[in-house]
Amino acid sequence: MKPVLLPPHPVQHFYLGGDRIAALRGIVPETDRQPEEWLGSTVSRFGSDTVGLAVTDSGDFLRDLVTADRGAWVGARGGRDAADLGILVKLLDARQRLPVHVHPDRGFSTAHLDCPYGKTEAWYVLETEDDCAVHVGWNQAVDRDELDRRRDAQDSEWMLSRMNRVLVRPGMGVLVPAGTVHAIDGGIFVAEVQEPTDFSILLEWSVTTSTREESHLDLGFDAVMPAVSTQKLDAEALGALISTTGTTPAGADFRSLLPAVADRYFRLFDAAGETAAREAGFAVVLVREGSGALVSDAGSIDIERGQVYAVPYAFGTWRLSGEAEVLIAAPGAGWPGTLRGGEVR
Repeated sequence: MKPVLLPPHPVQHFYLGGDRIAALRGIVPETDRQPEEWLGSTVSRFGSDTVGLAVTDSGDFLRDLVTADRGAWVGARGGRDAADLGILVKLLDARQRLPVHVHPDRGFSTAHLDCPYGKTEAWYVLETEDDCAVHVGWNQAVDRDELDRRRDAQDSEWMLSRMNRVLVRPGMGVLVPAGTVHAIDGGIFVAEVQEPTDFSILLEWSVTTSTREESHLDLGFDAVMPAVSTQKLDAEALGALISTTGTTPAGADFRSLLPAVADRYFRLFDAAGETAAREAGFAVVLVREGSGALVSDAGSIDIERGQVYAVPYAFGTWRLSGEAEVLIAAPGAGWPGTLRGGEVR
C-alpha cells in the first residue's frame, strides 16, 4: 500500500487570504477568501457534512478509504470513529488579522459536543511579512464579566491590548493549548497541526463575515464562555509554547519542529535530501521544495514541490530520497491510547 496523492482542495472561509496556498499548490485562486486547505482531513467543518474533507486524486474522500481499511491506514484500533486519524493538518494563509478566538478542551468537548477531542493546535510559520505577530494568551488576568461586556461590544482594541504579542519569523513553531485566547496577524502563512475538530468560540466576529450567532458552537455564550481561560499566560509559560528549531535549514534527520509539550497531541517534523528510515505510521507529507521520492519496501513514490500525500501505516518504514524538502505531520505519541476518557494521558 503506497502513499495517496491529495490534489489541491482549498476551503472558502470568513476571512481574506489564500494566494500563497495557491502559489505553493500550483493553482489559481477562485476568490480572495480561500485562506485554508485542510490536508489529509477526514473531518469536516462544523455544521457541514463535507466541507474540508480531503479528496484523493481518484476522486474519493480520504475518509472513506480510511473507514474501509482502518488497520492499513493507522495500524491501530480505537479513536473517535473508523475514519479517525488523530490529527488535522491545514495550510492557513491569512491576508487579514484573524479574529480573537478560543478553542475548547477535551473535557468541554466530551461534555457538550459529544466528541473526545478538543482543539489544541500549533502553527509552523512558512512565510511572513515584516513586523507580523501572533497573539497568544492574556498578558494579565481578565475579569470574566468584563470580558463578556467587551465581547458584546466587539471591543477589539481592549482584547488585543491584553494579549501577548509574539513577533514571528519563518521556522517558528507555536503551540496554542485549548482554552487559550489567540489571533494571527494578516501577512502570516502557516502550516497548522491540530486535534481533528472544527470547534471555535469567536470573541470577535465583526472583523470577518461571521456573525454573533455563528460564534458560540450553537450552544450560546453562557454555555461556552467557561471554556475560555481568563488567567494570565506569563513569560515563562509562553516561552514553553514556542520552538525556533525550524529557523535553521532542514537536513537528513527527521527533526521535531514544535515544543515538546505538543507531542501528546500531534507531531510535526521536517527533513531534506537523503534520510534514514522513519517509523511506520500514518502521516501527512507536504513537499515544500525540490523533488525526490518516498521509499519503502512497499515501493517508491516520486514527489515534487507543492504536492501533498497521505502516507498509510501499511507503507511501512520509509525514507526520503532525492533533493526534496518536506514537512511531515503525525498523530501524537501514543495515539490513540491517549484519547481514553477525553484526556491526554
